[in-house]
Amino acid sequence: MFASGALSKCLLRGTSARTASLRSYSATAQRQDRIVIAVGGNALQRRGERLTIENMLKAAADMAPMVASLAAEHEVVLTHGNGPQVGELALERSAATFDVLGAESMGQIGYVLAQALASVGCKAVPILTQVVVDPAHEAFRDPSKFVGPIYGAKEAHALAQSLQWTVKADGEYFRRVVPSPPPQEILQVDAITTLLENAPDCLPIACGGGGVPVSRVPACPSTLQGVEAVIDKDACGSKLAADIGADGFIILTDGGGIWEKFGKPEAREMAMASPEYLLGTKAGKNFPGSMGPKIQALVDFVNNAESDTAWAAVGDLKDASKLLNNDEGTIVKHDVDGGVVWRGKDVPERPHKESMEAHKSG
Repeated sequence: MFASGALSKCLLRGTSARTASLRSYSATAQRQDRIVIAVGGNALQRRGERLTIENMLKAAADMAPMVASLAAEHEVVLTHGNGPQVGELALERSAATFDVLGAESMGQIGYVLAQALASVGCKAVPILTQVVVDPAHEAFRDPSKFVGPIYGAKEAHALAQSLQWTVKADGEYFRRVVPSPPPQEILQVDAITTLLENAPDCLPIACGGGGVPVSRVPACPSTLQGVEAVIDKDACGSKLAADIGADGFIILTDGGGIWEKFGKPEAREMAMASPEYLLGTKAGKNFPGSMGPKIQALVDFVNNAESDTAWAAVGDLKDASKLLNNDEGTIVKHDVDGGVVWRGKDVPERPHKESMEAHKSG
């Protein structure tokens, strides 16, 4: 069991009053931590392969056993990105707005994931999730969310001129960018919690692609309207994890954990880091389109969670099981000695009983 092995080796356990109330059935369900897992839209598109439903189904089938194994031990909510998929839909249907395209991609990916999970005995329930944003947020003045395929410089600038796109460099290539305002309110949180409480054998898939962006009409706040944007799935996953009283939040990528001087000969990976250390060193600031938002999402969850022992982790999709042992990737939590533990150094396995008791009481 993860609780008696992997997680307890590197994490202090704790449960807030609200979290306890959310888990009235946990004594019989035998689940351990409540975890939100976020996988990128690129996880459903193998490198070098075309973005087709067939290839998405194959990639989902590869990922499904890992998700199912975690769901067998823990309460899991799965969320996913949609950057490649929503970008492709936008190319096919240029007249459609991004709130509609986001809903379409959420249904498409939710179906693919649910089918793959069913094949390994895990019943998944995709939930079309609406997320309230502020339509006056500064993000609309500086689009930053990458969507769709990559282009060479000449092609990207030609598309930008002909289709009125905003394009920005993504590594050595260029991609379209759209506004990405922060999530303010997840409207289907109660539905997600209801599933966790009353259908423990069902795995909710929610907030796909960051959710469908909507805003409230000022004159009638109960009325919603779509917003032309794509919410960052990690920011939304972080908020979802906090809203449902999760113990942990995991971001699975194709690039490993958090590195110092990434890409350089002297690069080194963090095994553990505190939110204060990451913020103080401005970790990820050189990668605003990729790792930067992920680090911010990890930090936000740990800082906003109701439990002081909440944890977050980031690592490669193929190393998901090793993340919980802290054998790969990076764990973010409070009370990291010195603020950071580097990969390859001695990683603390289990806190002393005295320190655990002190943490529980204080």
